[in-house]
Amino acid sequence: MLGYRFHDRRLLERALTHKSASSDNNERLEFLGDAVLGYLVAEMLYSEAEAGEATMTLMRASLVKGDSLAEIAQEIDLGRFIILGQGEKRSGGHKRASILADALEAVLGAVHTDGGIDPARMLVDGLFGERMRELDPDSIKDPKTSLQERLQGKRYGLPQYEVVATAGSEHRRTFTVRCNVAELEVTVEATGQSRRGAEKAAALAMLDRIADRV
Repeated sequence: MLGYRFHDRRLLERALTHKSASSDNNERLEFLGDAVLGYLVAEMLYSEAEAGEATMTLMRASLVKGDSLAEIAQEIDLGRFIILGQGEKRSGGHKRASILADALEAVLGAVHTDGGIDPARMLVDGLFGERMRELDPDSIKDPKTSLQERLQGKRYGLPQYEVVATAGSEHRRTFTVRCNVAELEVTVEATGQSRRGAEKAAALAMLDRIADRV
């Protein structure tokens, strides 16, 4: 399934244990795996994608969003191995997108903990490489549109943009915009040479911050 043999099988078991089943569960490994995944996907895009920073940020957000992780977990039949409490079992937790996505990140965290960055890199390339190569950079949407669609897909409210500062002369003015997603309690700020440019930069920053949550 993974193409990796664990030295410490307990790490794999922990990565596949949902919090409903045990206090010794996969939440900490998920935290690590999320960070490792973000780094390795960014590295892969930097090496292989002919795109600028803004486009690569959108590509990364598309690759590591929860729905994409759940799809990959389904493709490798990860749900069959997840250890759930009785309540989650009865409610079909092994098919729930959030549980699948979290388990996949936890498994990646476990691989990194057990074997280091190189096995983790091989796993990410095997799971995400083809998807990355199929992404068309030219079709990546405006970051504000992309952020809005991601949030609406989860039935969250629209992001709120606010100019919080301006600087410079009339012809060389810069704008600082704050973007807030109330339901996720996340706020970011970004600067641009126009209000719209600053809003786009803020949307990109927000997509980067919440990539694993929407």
